[in-house]
Amino acid sequence: MPSYYAGTANDAPARPQLTNEERCDVCVVGAGFTGMSAALELAERGYTVIVVEAERVGWGASGRNGGQLVNGYSRRLREVRKHYGEETERAFAEMALEGQAIIRERVARYDIDCDLRVGNGIVAMHHSQMREIEDRVNEWHRHGHDAMRLIGEDEVRDYVNSDRYVGGMFDPLGGHMHSLNYVLGEARALEQLGGRIFEQSRVVSIDRMAKPCVHTADGLVKAETVIVCGNAYLGDAAKDLSSRILPVSSQVIATEVLGEDEAARLIPSDYCIEDIRYIPDYYRRTADNRLLYGGGTVYGGNDPSSIEGKILPELHKTFPHLKGVKIDFAWSGNFALTMTRYPQMGRVSPSVFYSQGDSGHGVTTTQMLGRRLGEAIDGQLSKFDVFEKLPNIPFVGGKLLRVPYCVAGSWYYGLRDRLGL
Repeated sequence: MPSYYAGTANDAPARPQLTNEERCDVCVVGAGFTGMSAALELAERGYTVIVVEAERVGWGASGRNGGQLVNGYSRRLREVRKHYGEETERAFAEMALEGQAIIRERVARYDIDCDLRVGNGIVAMHHSQMREIEDRVNEWHRHGHDAMRLIGEDEVRDYVNSDRYVGGMFDPLGGHMHSLNYVLGEARALEQLGGRIFEQSRVVSIDRMAKPCVHTADGLVKAETVIVCGNAYLGDAAKDLSSRILPVSSQVIATEVLGEDEAARLIPSDYCIEDIRYIPDYYRRTADNRLLYGGGTVYGGNDPSSIEGKILPELHKTFPHLKGVKIDFAWSGNFALTMTRYPQMGRVSPSVFYSQGDSGHGVTTTQMLGRRLGEAIDGQLSKFDVFEKLPNIPFVGGKLLRVPYCVAGSWYYGLRDRLGL
């Protein structure tokens, strides 16, 4: 069964396979959110850019996610301060809203048809979770991000019509969109600026010389600089990078068309919604009035035996009257988890840059990090350095035990969520 995004995507050309030798200023490995954001940033700055993709544009996590524009990172700003100091926390906070602004800027500039909508909410199931949400709102306000609003039990149904929640925080600077159509729009914009994209061209090796080379099975790109953006789908092209992350699959379903009235009854605000649990549910209305609902994780990146079996029990708890509704789409996609839950960005040689590991917060973060990569290659390193200086801590247990370690951690935090702690 294809994803909702693949089943409803805008028309896009099949790009050629790389079969000979090409030259450019910058070669980008991976045509997902990070790669296309960086490529477009560089093309706008006048660089010649080639993107090399193993499958098709947006085939990986960028075309399989929940489509939610949620500002911030996978971990709290206070955790940044705790581990890396106040200066790094301030830098993270200053960049926290940049990703959504880039998306809106590019949608407008390049006329990208991706059903972009306004607003996201993070909701609480228990009053203990509301205390956590209130603390988050105060944290955003301390950093000057005043748009986030705390909503109590008396108002939460104006945003999402479920008995499950006691309140939440709602951000008009968040939003949601058709993820695949957005990245396809970025690809079209890149080509309008002279960039080239090669699909079905899996990278097998990267020579990290002063002037690096990117090798596929049938072709070669010689560049001044390379950016590696394969994330959870990088494979063996750069084993030292893929060993620093853990692929994690998340599952998503989309219902049959419910009709405008029913969709509006479920989520009157048309915001995207996620809950605050360690492993959250996330959902939203689509432009054609379906309910798109995701959640659950499988560490290691494997698919569960039944995607519907994993997601439907939670959907029915949120909206009990949807029991029996037909499911038209069910799919899975992998994101890259880091041990710290912070993104990893840096250089593996003076001319080979990388970005990976957004840890489930990639829709907006990738856009910001793509801009950081473009700036760095153009000689502006101050914001890039904030991320490059962060240590890449390996997973406890190494390659063999990292999955059991993460499963044990998720079980512990899941138990806390169930007990309302």
